Amino acid sequence: MAKEITGKKLATNVVFSITAQIISLLISFVLNLVVPKFISEYQYAYWQTFILYLSYTGIFHFGLLDGVVLRYSQFDYDELDKPRLRSQFRLLLCVTSIITVAMTAISLLACQNVTQIILILFAVAIVIDNQFTYCSFTFQLTNRIKFYVLMTLCYRFVHVTIVTILLCFRVNDFVWYCLSDLIGKVVSIFIFSFFNRQLYWGKSIKLKETLSECKLNIFAGLPIMISGFSASLLLGGAKMMIQWHWDELIFGKVSFAFSVSNIFLSFVTAASIVLFPSLKRMSNEKLPSLYKDIRNVISIFLLFVMIFYFPGCWILAKWLPKYSDSLVYLGILLPIIIYLSKVSLLTNNYLKAFRKEKALFIVNLSSAIVGILLFAFSAFMFDNLTSVLICVVAVVMLNSIVSEIVVSKLINIKLIKDIILEVCMTVGFILCTSLLSLWIGLSVYVGIFVVYCCFNYKSFVSIFRKIFKKKVQVLKEDNTNL
Repeated sequence: MAKEITGKKLATNVVFSITAQIISLLISFVLNLVVPKFISEYQYAYWQTFILYLSYTGIFHFGLLDGVVLRYSQFDYDELDKPRLRSQFRLLLCVTSIITVAMTAISLLACQNVTQIILILFAVAIVIDNQFTYCSFTFQLTNRIKFYVLMTLCYRFVHVTIVTILLCFRVNDFVWYCLSDLIGKVVSIFIFSFFNRQLYWGKSIKLKETLSECKLNIFAGLPIMISGFSASLLLGGAKMMIQWHWDELIFGKVSFAFSVSNIFLSFVTAASIVLFPSLKRMSNEKLPSLYKDIRNVISIFLLFVMIFYFPGCWILAKWLPKYSDSLVYLGILLPIIIYLSKVSLLTNNYLKAFRKEKALFIVNLSSAIVGILLFAFSAFMFDNLTSVLICVVAVVMLNSIVSEIVVSKLINIKLIKDIILEVCMTVGFILCTSLLSLWIGLSVYVGIFVVYCCFNYKSFVSIFRKIFKKKVQVLKEDNTNL
């Protein structure tokens, strides 16, 4: 079995991953803030439609890859049963290829124009995305975070390089921007599969045994996969309702607001990738204190980051005047980063570490069902876009709060005061962005944030003391080694 990951190793992995995400953040700026400047609003809307559907390609591994991560994340690379994993890879490639061919044929026969093109691109992405996920997951589960980060950066670098070339040549066709994403993934798969080559090449187990192993992985991973996609429906479901009920321009502008929000989430996603294998190898006694420490850091950091919404809006209004409506939507949506971050980084990882997949499944699926009903009611009954966006925030908050209550009972901690304060901060922020002018809203929100810090003074002091203590210990260890 793999060795337990120390706090120092965990911190190193997180820092390495987040540093790489700073580079990825610059790339996100190009994709989310520069491309809309130079392509038409309709082409941007079609591109965002493809990206929306692209986020659901993972459904077609049917939980297989989630099961692999769940069942093998306590092993190092040298300890993996490679013939068994090779057989899973080949089965996955075969199944997704069949689905791609079938979906392409249906798209050619039953659809036309832009819809046909988007569905064909989506069909091709099913194979590519699932192979990319397989390769990246094997780096994650064996705690080779460096390779995972480099693979992600390779994909992003190739993607943004092609996009930059397209912008230089003033290409205004969304198809090329979609292809740039797929090409970036293909290139990174070819390069980084070399570091996983033993999971691709060599003998496999027999077909009967392969199917038996596949069944075990799917049964273990399906609840996780459904939970994950149920959670993604909290945002994707709302975007689908908006796409179906309103025109392409409105969908494009709302998608722009979601894209800017996703930039803030990139850091948390990086830390989340590191955390799960670490939790699986960590003693249960350390988990409660780690949860509260990480939670407090997330809350104060993201609540502070939201201050930059106000000057950021002023800059974006000058840079992208045709998306000024999007900034109003962003003011409503931005607080979701707090709750999505906690779900992604903490509650989901803790529930998986304690093998509470059923609880995770029930919470996420219930939230998704409530969300879809509220989004549909707001869109088709009230015909009110603002109402849809407020429902998004409300359902994301509900999902996060219920998940935290479940985790708090598992590790025996109290979070009621923290949850109430964060809800008050969320409501305060939305009111500041919706009812007040930009700079008055900034002043009021800063005042609310100061009050929040006063309420959490003891927690913040405790965190800084622990950080300072760890730095002192590391310095002592370094001096001793010298």
